[in-house]
Amino acid sequence: MSVFEALFMGILQGLTEYLPVSSSGHLTIASNLFGIEGEENLTFTIAVHVATVFSTLVILRKEIFWIFKGMFDFKTPGINEEQKYTLNILVSMIPVGIVGVFFKDYVEDIFESGLLVVGCCLLVTAALLAFSYFAKPRTKEKISLVDAFIIGLAQAVAVLPGVSRSGSTIATGLLLGNKKETLAQFSFLMVIPPILGEALLDIIKAVRHGAEAAAGDLPLMSLLVGVLAAFISGCLACKWMLNIVKKGKLVYFAIYCAIVGIILVATNLM
Repeated sequence: MSVFEALFMGILQGLTEYLPVSSSGHLTIASNLFGIEGEENLTFTIAVHVATVFSTLVILRKEIFWIFKGMFDFKTPGINEEQKYTLNILVSMIPVGIVGVFFKDYVEDIFESGLLVVGCCLLVTAALLAFSYFAKPRTKEKISLVDAFIIGLAQAVAVLPGVSRSGSTIATGLLLGNKKETLAQFSFLMVIPPILGEALLDIIKAVRHGAEAAAGDLPLMSLLVGVLAAFISGCLACKWMLNIVKKGKLVYFAIYCAIVGIILVATNLM
């Protein structure tokens, strides 16, 4: 992987992690265009995903501090708002945790299935975003535990390349009647533990099998450039997406996903 390819894919990851167009789908497309595959691609993908998690920590640092501060407040009787929020995040992690533990090999096989799968999954993302846009708006004051679990199911489905994690979780939350203002923030925060957990497991695996073998032929400079590009573009996209969700402009991303999905399906069936 050249430095230019790493820069391009890092920016692509940072933008598409938050915009509802599927980062995994776009990285798969870019990897096919550049001919990047195997352990080199896997190592880079993990690294740039972690970089975008850190961009979430930076942009939503006030909200994260609020959560941690309230989590350890045991002086107030009962469960406070911060502890309820944390419980919602934990509940939302259950489905993707099950997928990660029991179906990881199947998911990795799907990633190697080619661009036809990505195209079909992008069409699913487009449909979800369109349904959420035209659904009759309701305004629940807070995300319930049941809603958190259902949104977590959407996140579990979004492990498929082409199904947008942010798009599916936000669209599902909107269809459940939750407020736009709270959904984007919850969607971005709920992904932090699963991605960091997966990265930790992959690092442990790399150490056991030898870091050099796990990284393949990925140059260190390319990795650093990709990580930095993903972090900076992730910060910009995170702030942008928070404003987009509040304004309810997700339908334009539905159109984009539909166009790209149709092109991929058509070209791979010809």
